[in-house]
Amino acid sequence: MQLNEQKIAELLSNLSINSLNEMQKDAYPGFLRHRDSLLLSPTGSGKTLAFLLAVYELMQENTNKVQCLILTPSRELAIQIEQVWKKMSTGLKVNCCYGGHDMQTEIQNLVEAPALLIGTPGRIADHIRRETLQLDGIRTLVLDEFDKSLALGFEEEMSFVIGSLPKINKRILVSATAAIQVPEFAGVQNLFVIDHLENIDENEQLSLQLVISDSKDKADRLAQLLCYIGSEPTIIFCNHRDAVERTSLLLKEKGIQNAAFHGGMEQMQREQTLIQLRNGSILFLVATDLAARGLDIPEIKHIVHYHLPSTFAEFTHRNGRTARMHATGTAYILMHQEEPMPKYIQQDFVPLEIPINQKPPKPAVFTTIYINGGKKDKLNKVDIVGFLSQKGKLQKEDIGLIVVKDFNSFVAVKKNKVNAMLPLVKDEKIKGTKYKIVIAK
Repeated sequence: MQLNEQKIAELLSNLSINSLNEMQKDAYPGFLRHRDSLLLSPTGSGKTLAFLLAVYELMQENTNKVQCLILTPSRELAIQIEQVWKKMSTGLKVNCCYGGHDMQTEIQNLVEAPALLIGTPGRIADHIRRETLQLDGIRTLVLDEFDKSLALGFEEEMSFVIGSLPKINKRILVSATAAIQVPEFAGVQNLFVIDHLENIDENEQLSLQLVISDSKDKADRLAQLLCYIGSEPTIIFCNHRDAVERTSLLLKEKGIQNAAFHGGMEQMQREQTLIQLRNGSILFLVATDLAARGLDIPEIKHIVHYHLPSTFAEFTHRNGRTARMHATGTAYILMHQEEPMPKYIQQDFVPLEIPINQKPPKPAVFTTIYINGGKKDKLNKVDIVGFLSQKGKLQKEDIGLIVVKDFNSFVAVKKNKVNAMLPLVKDEKIKGTKYKIVIAK
């Protein structure tokens, strides 16, 4: 597939992007020139588009085999890459395979092989063992956030998958971490490194603030900090799942609406939570390091380290959720007054002064509506907008981001319009079919 300037401009237009950034201009042709490449670039810098452009150029149109396999450490990252590919509108089929997704649906999708297959190591290994995935057409392998996959214990599955691919002639490795070692099973030779970490001034757009808590239980101080921040998108990082659940509950008891996010949650709930964060229905997310990278979470203004991570790398990844590209952001370090500062933080701080008696942040303007129908039911965004406008009496400005998945859809609706809208649509049909339409949990 030859990509000229006009075709690239068309793909970027489909993504609502005006032009490639400097990293993408460097990485995309670099992937094409070299057999094995490693891209090092910060979270949020556009690595996905850089390697997808190369993947697209390497593909052939008239073939019914999987041509490229992308392995990712998380379901969320796999879904994100799939969404970017679909928005590019290449005309080439893509499928996504990951734990928690219906296996029979995946097997059926693979009958007519996609050109691009994206998945987590364990699920792809499962398909290979079941012989539901044809491997002989795969020439390109992408290992996205591969260091994270190794850290999560996927080494055995990755080794098995890569060892099952006999005809790979292009390997693209991607990471946001510099201090990494490429395992032998990756099969790389003469690795070409595209390093865009060293050119980034991490402190240029990120402001670090220290917040001191008089109490070892920092929940009260956290609530005060969120009142000080106000109604702006914020991720609060904790080190463990139980701490996420406890902190989320305590904040709700203090009148601060939020959502929890960690690996112990059901996949459907995790996906739904991220949709609500993206569409503005959730302003505060309490999360483990699962939310530190590899997720499509735009416009995060603030990061709060309720617990500090053990390594500088994870500290950096967390902070990478804000001050992305040319935006500015703030990361708050919340510590007990007797708690020692980790050695990896060398900065001297003047503790931030926070007023105590403040009103809770205003709740989100939008809420999310769930519809139990999606692409497989022939529903699309136009159908949903038309239905909610005509039957639900909503204006254009009352409807926000719409996400249509295979079997369900999620719509952001102005919170002050929902109670009047739901009774109007309760017994109505969309394209001749009646669907369940409720507030998403």
